[in-house]
Amino acid sequence: MPTSNLTQIQYTQLDTTTWCVTAQVSESISHLVTGSLWNKSLWFSSCNTSYEDITKFNSLNWYYQVATAVPKHSVPALARKQRQQQRQGVRQLLQELLKKLEIDDTLDESSFPYRLVNSQHYVCFSHTGTNSSKQTTESNQKNLTRLHSKIAVVISRQRPAGIDIETNNIAWHVVKRFYSESELAMLQELSTDQRERTAKLLWQIKESFIKVNQYTLAQGLGMDYSHLIPSLIENKKEVNSASILSDSKDADYQSVYRIATLQSQQTVIIF
Repeated sequence: MPTSNLTQIQYTQLDTTTWCVTAQVSESISHLVTGSLWNKSLWFSSCNTSYEDITKFNSLNWYYQVATAVPKHSVPALARKQRQQQRQGVRQLLQELLKKLEIDDTLDESSFPYRLVNSQHYVCFSHTGTNSSKQTTESNQKNLTRLHSKIAVVISRQRPAGIDIETNNIAWHVVKRFYSESELAMLQELSTDQRERTAKLLWQIKESFIKVNQYTLAQGLGMDYSHLIPSLIENKKEVNSASILSDSKDADYQSVYRIATLQSQQTVIIF
């Protein structure tokens, strides 16, 4: 059975009704190649081998076959494995948060937004792989023995919350495709470092509001949050506690939400 590990677990209480937790989930991929190893039982039964020879054969180190088989797995197979790992990891992390909060409940996944069955608390997940498809290539799989992902969970008693954890910057050509003209104009005035950091935070805000409001991907990414850029530029805290911003552009439903940035955890929460 695959072994999943949750490490770097960090809990944050955002207010009296909202909690989040982030972690890294890692898993050995050596089990992916066990099927390519020889079936020793069949091999022994098909040849004339003495008991002494079998004992010697069994004592051999099988590490070489495992290690050399890893590069044969395709990038799509590893990507599928990582998605499975992320799905399992966020649900395991939810259980850790429920245990921390002393909540005895289960997740209802029948509709969005997700809720807990008994308490009806709202739940939202996020995950991201540390190895992009460009990085995980056939040429470097020989050095890849574990899959790693960053994962995050938020629980809110009051209303739907959104969360997004992101380890990589957003490519500028992607920014130009989805961001509004106002956002692009303001981002282009920034230094390279400020622009990359702010564009990434805007992306995470957009992703989080998509989860809160159930926007389509195109609709959510196209929303204009340029009014938040000055606050995002000023917000340079590198601490574990959350920095809270307010989306106060308009007096509508969306404006009552607050935005928490956990920079050390590379996480944004809308609550």
